[in-house]
Amino acid sequence: MDMLQTQADTAVELRDVVREYGSGQARVRALDGVGIGFARGTWTAVMGPSGSGKSTLLHCAAGLERPTSGQVLLGDRDLAAASERDLTELRRKDIGFVFQSFNLVSSLTAEQNVALPLRLAGSKVSMTDVRAILTTVGLGDRLGHRPRELSGGQQQRVAIARAMITRPAVLFADEPTGALDSGAARTVLGLLRSMVDDAQQTIVMVTHDPAAAARADSVVFLRDGRIVDRLVRPSVREVADRLAALEA
Repeated sequence: MDMLQTQADTAVELRDVVREYGSGQARVRALDGVGIGFARGTWTAVMGPSGSGKSTLLHCAAGLERPTSGQVLLGDRDLAAASERDLTELRRKDIGFVFQSFNLVSSLTAEQNVALPLRLAGSKVSMTDVRAILTTVGLGDRLGHRPRELSGGQQQRVAIARAMITRPAVLFADEPTGALDSGAARTVLGLLRSMVDDAQQTIVMVTHDPAAAARADSVVFLRDGRIVDRLVRPSVREVADRLAALEA
């Protein structure tokens, strides 16, 4: 982590994180002593060849997986040492998720899907807030539509609104544009960009797409479970060239 970046400026930090799968000769080290801090109000893209550890990094940072060793700090809380109950609470209130597959409930309307995290957390549901956030993502006229009545891009915007309704400290996105056509992808990336610039949201995004990565503030590259490079405000060409070099 940048020495000038204090812990108060950091939304989530990994300290010497190791993640291993299997045992004995079949043991695989997916993350090999990763240390990185993600500053508040910034958007970081995570890239690397297949098997580099980028999805494992995202899952450990978001508390979906426990590291084999090391710390994952969300503010002053260590997710690696938290109980399952505490992790569930954190995931409901302080961490937002957006996935490639949208993960919407097919029987619920757009506004019901967005309200779902609040209901699961036992929080008071303000339908005014739900409708306001759907309007923010450009779906104020689709409140009563179910997922099958929405395009892929619209479904992903519902998923983003659902992730944001609890005002999470960090939004984690796993290939959020992977299932979208180019036009819908640009709309979703523009929405993420505005969340960082206008609402100071912190976003950590795994992607394989250089065009998506270039919309972020910085791009972190992994290979063999280790961070090997970082680019700040790169062009699409710079991202593509660096990724190609890692995959060679």
